[in-house]
Amino acid sequence: MRKPARPKPRKEAVPRRPKGLPTREELTAFIASHGGDVGKREISRAFGLDGSDRIVLKAMLRELADEGLIGRKRHKLHVPGALPAVVMSEVVERDEDGELIAKPIDWDEEEHGEAPHILVRLARRGRMAGPAPAIGDRVLLKTDEIPEADGRVRHTGRVLKIIEKARALTLGIFRRDAQGGGRLVPVDKRHMGRELVIPPDFAADAQEGDLVSVEVVRHHAYGLPTAKVKERLGSISTEKAISLIAIHAHGIPSVFRREALAEADAARPATLGGREDRREDWRDLPLVTIDPPDAKDHDDAVHAVADLDPDNEGGFILTVAIADVAAYVRPGSALDREALARGNSVYFPDRVVPMLPERISNDLCSLRPLEDRPAMAVRMVVGANGRKKRHSFHRVMMRSAARLSYIQAQAAIDGRPDDTTGPLLDEVLRPLWAAYATVKKARDARSPLELDLPERKILLKPDGTVDKVVVPERLDAHKLIEEFMILANVAAAETLEEKHTPLVYRVHDQPSLEKMSGLREFLQTLDIKLPKTETVRPAQFNDILARVDGSELAPLVNQVILRSQAQAEYAFENYGHFGLHLRRYAHFTSPIRRYADLIVHRALIRALGLGRDGLPETMTPEQLAEIAARISASERRAMAAERETIDRLIAHHMAEQMGAQFKGRIAGVTRAGLFVTLDDTGADGFIPAATLGLDYYRYDESRHALIGEHSGEMHRLGDRVEVKLVEAAPVAGALRFELISEGQQVTGARKGARGAGRSRFRRPEERPRRAALRGKRR
Repeated sequence: MRKPARPKPRKEAVPRRPKGLPTREELTAFIASHGGDVGKREISRAFGLDGSDRIVLKAMLRELADEGLIGRKRHKLHVPGALPAVVMSEVVERDEDGELIAKPIDWDEEEHGEAPHILVRLARRGRMAGPAPAIGDRVLLKTDEIPEADGRVRHTGRVLKIIEKARALTLGIFRRDAQGGGRLVPVDKRHMGRELVIPPDFAADAQEGDLVSVEVVRHHAYGLPTAKVKERLGSISTEKAISLIAIHAHGIPSVFRREALAEADAARPATLGGREDRREDWRDLPLVTIDPPDAKDHDDAVHAVADLDPDNEGGFILTVAIADVAAYVRPGSALDREALARGNSVYFPDRVVPMLPERISNDLCSLRPLEDRPAMAVRMVVGANGRKKRHSFHRVMMRSAARLSYIQAQAAIDGRPDDTTGPLLDEVLRPLWAAYATVKKARDARSPLELDLPERKILLKPDGTVDKVVVPERLDAHKLIEEFMILANVAAAETLEEKHTPLVYRVHDQPSLEKMSGLREFLQTLDIKLPKTETVRPAQFNDILARVDGSELAPLVNQVILRSQAQAEYAFENYGHFGLHLRRYAHFTSPIRRYADLIVHRALIRALGLGRDGLPETMTPEQLAEIAARISASERRAMAAERETIDRLIAHHMAEQMGAQFKGRIAGVTRAGLFVTLDDTGADGFIPAATLGLDYYRYDESRHALIGEHSGEMHRLGDRVEVKLVEAAPVAGALRFELISEGQQVTGARKGARGAGRSRFRRPEERPRRAALRGKRR
């Protein structure tokens, strides 16, 4: 039998580098450019290596590793000390210019020194900004190195994806203790009374009275949770601190990026002329602006004249001119990205956070009197019945004849002209009012939703505290401008639909079936019938409002009908505007303060061939749909921030009136208690159900009321009440009242299901005695 041959000893030899295999320098550079995300398979595929080449590659990688030129982690290769091309990072702070700064998460400082600071840039999809991270977020960044003149390297990172949102941060006021640490007093009214402990090591040099954001790091079975300061935002004692709370609590961008400011500063006034300029000269048309007296920007102007066409007897030619923001804010520019990130301007009693820098909003695009300004204008012909017959859009150069306030213009019409309005009365103002009277006919026939909900305005003292709260009178001047703007917005939507140009609509859905059912049940308790129909129209609500107009029920019914309505928003798909009773509607009239209007301006420029700065042809429906979603969210964010700031200002104003009694109205009813709005200031406060009296109170959803199970005493939405202020938390904007007036008695009503919506007290003797609060009047 033949013996098997003895295997020859294997020779240890370094394999030769075949042709095409990368050099050591090429290999190191490739690994560095894919740091943290490359292995032998990726290298072989990139250089087209076969089986024999891979043997040589393996030896080269071992040699580079032995020399410390590359490292290995989780079966991936990297260059030590180099920032990977794609890196997981945490957004840690903002720099002095307001830019977000990130640091790589997996970084060995002992081996490679301090982690590099990465300037965060938003992702770009087409011409749209991508996800916007916040401090504390974990993000995937595509990094770049930018060599500086002094030899240092600056790192930037483009956001590819937000991997993990920051753990919930709490905003509050830091109160220092003797040990160097302190406590946090939260600013959110939902956390009122829930302080957090901040040890000295976690205080981050926060000073007494600083507004800080903290992260809860430990919860304890007993005692207060432990928190760590993540960011110092400034002192609460400084000017405008109240609105600063809302700005940071809601993440509202308030510092313009340097690139956006540079673009704004470099902008030059638009002029007439030029080979491709389609701008018309309308400087002789006496357009006027009519705004609030404290308006910061003036972006719309109006004009009206009787139509001399014999076929349109009694009709008018209306002109609405809007600042041409698109002439200065080009698609994809730094200004455009900034405007999209903000979505809209945010208005606080003590400041405005604008969508665009002042160079644009208060200078180049502000329709100042007797100064040339570019504008987008719509000329509308309306008939004697107030209905629009036709319209046309124009890109113009205009010159405002005057800047008027609502009160000033109304006073002139009412027979009290001044030096400014006197010369304009016959030729400009009276034709405007005559045109409005005509247009109002069509509005009344259309019958949009007519809710009577007075808006309060806070007037501040020079030191930023509340002086008084007023309800501005609703003048015909307000209604005139409002109706002209609505007509212009409708015309914009109609033109873009006719030209098959994509746009962002302003839409408002009809009330849901569930809300209509709840409203119908509530109205039945008032002996008001709301018919069951498949199609709901605003006129049906207006009929109900007219029935209760001037009665004690009017505020209640207005509030309940308001709560039955859907929320208006921006959308790429059009489903109409229920509240205005319009089939198509698009915001066109305020591009200085709303990004939606700027999109519509660009769409009109593109559709009508009015310039090269219109909506890009590459803009897809998906991108417009995402823009609509983003600016709808920005609008809701602004509304919440404005409302909370007003609450805090009024709470500061009332904090010195502890124990005072006020008259008001129940503005909300929940199982937990009653929300009350005071008559004089419009301040909102809460009455816990546990303090209502010696009875069990249940929540009757159909009546929007809390009803005592045994007494039948009812506290209903819209009821007049008298309350006493017992607690104020100015930083949180929260007030707590105690009820000192009697409720209504339910007659012929079923005493509710036992325990339904009951407050937290189990036994009557555990409840505070309300008789004492009323001065023992029982």
